[in-house]
Amino acid sequence: MLFLAFESSCDETGVALVQAEQGERPRLLGQALHSQVDLHRAYGGVVPELASRDHIRRVLPLARLALDDARCQLSDVDMVGFTRGPGLAGALLVGAGVAASLAMALQVPLMGVHHLEGHLLSPFLSQDPPEFPFVALLVSGGHTQLMRVDGVGQYALLGETIDDAAGEAFDKSAKVLGLPYPGGPVLAELARGGDPQAFALPRPLLHQDNLDFSFAGLKTAVWTAHGRLPDAQDPKVLADLAASTQAAIVEVLVKKTLKALQQTGLKRLVVAGGVGANRDLRLALNDACAKRQVRVQYPELSLCTDNGAMIAMAAAMRWQAGAHDALMMRDYAFDVKPRWPLDDLGLRAAV
Repeated sequence: MLFLAFESSCDETGVALVQAEQGERPRLLGQALHSQVDLHRAYGGVVPELASRDHIRRVLPLARLALDDARCQLSDVDMVGFTRGPGLAGALLVGAGVAASLAMALQVPLMGVHHLEGHLLSPFLSQDPPEFPFVALLVSGGHTQLMRVDGVGQYALLGETIDDAAGEAFDKSAKVLGLPYPGGPVLAELARGGDPQAFALPRPLLHQDNLDFSFAGLKTAVWTAHGRLPDAQDPKVLADLAASTQAAIVEVLVKKTLKALQQTGLKRLVVAGGVGANRDLRLALNDACAKRQVRVQYPELSLCTDNGAMIAMAAAMRWQAGAHDALMMRDYAFDVKPRWPLDDLGLRAAV
């Protein structure tokens, strides 16, 4: 089975092809990706209307590039997938419309994939894929969740953010510091030259028994600390504040994750999502897990941000597991779900 998939939930347009057969590990054959960072930088954040229009311009040329990369013809495709949600409504509709049109023209099945499940399963694209069961730390721009994963579609929520996600804490703090878009990676780079103990910033919910997260108060604390600086343009002071901010986020993520591993008794951790590419987070998790004999695995750095490969992989793994029926779009009628909780995929309460 050859799966062609489209990702257009926000500001990246991704197209990829994955080959999958029953009993065999799915293989990424080809992909193409375009980031809209330069387009949105002038506005300090993603402009939904501009994002949608750029997806329209990019999606078909990228599909041709992905097919060329995979050395496949469009007629070879057996199933088409697309990101159904969550995400920006207009952006999602671009990928959904193109996917449905191609599936109808080819007379092949059409699957609507959950964006977060794509992130969750993205480590299976690596050269050393994980094995079930494992604890997953999902840290993307708008989501921070801890889950127990027993198989494809078998997820139990352990904890999640009650307000801002870790990615939002990075981005909003970067904006406070006057850093350019995209703020999170810029703040992380600035932090490399700073002192992570220079500012005493809060670690929200760190000492509570639950596995939930809260980063809204940290952003406020960064804003307050920045407002009290005698020279808000001093590069060294800004680097110190960036390092202190990153250290607070990383400490909360690491300690909550270790608590989840302890509670479940599992010895395997999978980290996925854009924030999972953060260097300090990886170093801290690697060190903490090594001390506890826990295996920690990540997707390739190039696959941490939104991409078509993770959507194609999720579609292929759903099909292999026989768990795809609920995601199929009948008669090529499609919709998108800008707000689509993982609960709809059968997410169960933690046990």
